[in-house]
Amino acid sequence: MAYRAEPPDGGWGWMVVLSAFFQSALVFGVLRSFGVFFVEFVAVFEEPAARVSWIASIGIAVQQFGSPVGSVLSTKFGPRPVVMTGGILAALGMLLASFATSLTHLYLSIGLLSGSGWALTFTPTLACLSRYFSRRRSLATGLALTGVGLSSFAFAPLFQWLLNHYAWRGALLLVSALSLHLVACGALLRPLSLAEDPVVGGPGAQITSLLCHGPFLRYTIAITLINTGYFIPYVHLVAHLRDLGWDPLPAAFLLSVAAISDLVGRVASGWLGDAVPGPVARLLMLWTTLTGVILALYPVAEVPTSLVALTVAYGFTSGALTPVAFSVLPELVGTGKIYCGLGLVQMVESIGGLLGAPLSGYLRDVTGNYTASFVVAGAFLLAGSGVLITLPHFFCFSAPTSKPQDLVTEALDTKVPLPEEGLGED
Repeated sequence: MAYRAEPPDGGWGWMVVLSAFFQSALVFGVLRSFGVFFVEFVAVFEEPAARVSWIASIGIAVQQFGSPVGSVLSTKFGPRPVVMTGGILAALGMLLASFATSLTHLYLSIGLLSGSGWALTFTPTLACLSRYFSRRRSLATGLALTGVGLSSFAFAPLFQWLLNHYAWRGALLLVSALSLHLVACGALLRPLSLAEDPVVGGPGAQITSLLCHGPFLRYTIAITLINTGYFIPYVHLVAHLRDLGWDPLPAAFLLSVAAISDLVGRVASGWLGDAVPGPVARLLMLWTTLTGVILALYPVAEVPTSLVALTVAYGFTSGALTPVAFSVLPELVGTGKIYCGLGLVQMVESIGGLLGAPLSGYLRDVTGNYTASFVVAGAFLLAGSGVLITLPHFFCFSAPTSKPQDLVTEALDTKVPLPEEGLGED
């Protein structure tokens, strides 16, 4: 356990960034690339595509809804044992899936067991990173989350190669071995004790205070609205392009273009988040507003040039809002409450992520095209931007602080007597 009065903004923190980079790749890179197994499962188990798609959906739902569990355990025991346990569970789920004889086995192994492992890894790792950085927090978060984009490029062809050479059972065994590297990522998370930790109390006290914290609740609502429309292009853009007469290969390649732009946006936004004075929430509002406008413009664009330009812009702005979204939370609740705060946000925002794609599909079925789907998706992001404006000090142009004002006041009012001092003097 390392003891610091405030985040060191470097040192071992860069090893935590490295751990978060590989951890985000091994969690969301696997999730994004798992569609390679989709066709194989449909053919092997002779089940409808809708039932097979529940494998990944259950895994994502368990990962997000289980995030508060990982947060509470990390607050009590530290992130290292929690993330290492999550890595073992994620690998064990893939291992058991290789012996599956029905979709129910895959629901339980990949969806429930591996999903539980992912829930114990992602949130505690990013929360630990936030405790190591203050002035460079946005840049550190942006660098860590680039692992998602890079692994999405690498894992899809890798998984297909494994399927071709080792069939789906052998491929899942090797994915299990790959997931076991999450244990090494967890081992790099050195616990850090900060001066404000004794003030915020245990997990129960933190959750209670967060649920009564107005700015935190408003921020959670904003992120949930943003999450509702955020993933619509990744789910329905290819189908929209097919409706416009595009061939399957160019339509799919456009998502790769968006992924490259997403990668650049994360790094650029992380640098800007630390360089621009004032609260990071203002930068998050800017990226969210631009993303919402771009989504609403998709139905207007019909020629290939404008569609490519919009997709590049969407990839950049949607990637740019991700690192600053994680950097706003420590400014609101303080680094002492970051584990529980991030876990609660992840749990609530999953509602938007789960409802966004089905709502978009429903609008497509009702109207016959994706015009309403993209307009509504953009409206959700713009609504989230409107909520962000209500956060404290939004229009302040001074440098942000990683501690919320009420927490600083509480810490100053709670003076701990020194051994040689008497209670009467205090």
